[in-house]
Amino acid sequence: MKIRAAEIVTLDGVMEACNQWIFPYLDQEIEVDVINTLLETDAFLFGRKTYLELTTWANRNSAMAELFNILPKYVVSGTLKEVTWNNSHIISGNIVEEVAKLKAQPGEYLLINGSADLVRLLAQHDLIDEYYLSIVPLVLGKGKRLFPEGDQAKLQLLDCKAYKTGLLHLSYGPIKQ
Repeated sequence: MKIRAAEIVTLDGVMEACNQWIFPYLDQEIEVDVINTLLETDAFLFGRKTYLELTTWANRNSAMAELFNILPKYVVSGTLKEVTWNNSHIISGNIVEEVAKLKAQPGEYLLINGSADLVRLLAQHDLIDEYYLSIVPLVLGKGKRLFPEGDQAKLQLLDCKAYKTGLLHLSYGPIKQ
């Protein structure tokens, strides 16, 4: 499987608390594209905080919620002892090794949402195959960024799409050195 980091970020790279600023930039076309992305997904990979935020999808009733609920979910956590959301599994211990095992399984995509620290860790070990970015035309000026200061990565554009709301979808793959 390829690991796809699907992230919602502002123009200045902030990804923190996107549920507080993303909604004015979403529309039906974007929802259809998100569902199509989920249809290509074999499993989710989340950090603990993102997983706990997304568990509200368990009680929603929509095509997108159905996909969130049926797909396997792997949660990286050193503190969670149990997970109750349908088809969820905890990854603890050697995260890089365990994620590499998941990546080696057959399938299309292992999708990460949010989970900045997890994305950074996996990027350091060359485990991210695609950055699937939704860029929102908003500058927040502060907050947790996807790429911290000092990190460098060469990327190649794989795909791009502009939406009427001003949101841009950009897909990048790392250029292996």
